[in-house]
Amino acid sequence: MAPETKYANSGDVSIAYQVVGNGPLDLLFIMGWVTNIEYMWEEPSLSNFLQRLASFSRLILFDKRGTGLSDKVSQLPTLELRMDDLRSVMDAAGSERAAIFGISEGGPMSAVFAATYPKRISHLILYGSYAKRIWAPDYRGRQRLKKDKNGLISCPMIGEV
Repeated sequence: MAPETKYANSGDVSIAYQVVGNGPLDLLFIMGWVTNIEYMWEEPSLSNFLQRLASFSRLILFDKRGTGLSDKVSQLPTLELRMDDLRSVMDAAGSERAAIFGISEGGPMSAVFAATYPKRISHLILYGSYAKRIWAPDYRGRQRLKKDKNGLISCPMIGEV
C-alpha cells in the first residue's frame, strides 16, 4: 500500500510528495525523467527497493512538476526551477538537511541543489547520471567524443582512437 501523498507549494505549482520510514537520516530520492509516486509502489521490485531505503531513513519521494501527481505545466521548467521544487518539498516535509540520491535525469538537479544549498545536504549520491546531457564545444569531456556530419555524437571505446 502506498504511503499518504501530500502536496508542497512551489510558487504557484503543487508538488506531490510522500514521506516513508522514521530512520535517523532524511533521504531525498530523485528519480529520472517521469515518475508517479503512487504507481511506484505497485511495481514489486521498485517497491522493495523503496522499502529498503525507508528501513534506515526517513525517505522523501516526490513527483517533479509536470509529472505524476504534481501540477501539470505548459512549458518545460528550467533546471533551477525544478531544483527549487526540492527545497519546497524539503520544507513541507520538515527536513532541515538530507542526503540526496539522484538517478539519471535526477542527478543534475541534485547537483545544482547541492551547489546552491550546501548546508541543506549531508551527502550527494548520483547513480547513472551525467554532468552535461548534450554535446557542446566547451564540454570538458569532448576530447573523446566525436561528432559526425549528421550531428550525432559517439564516444570511442577504450583503446580506440
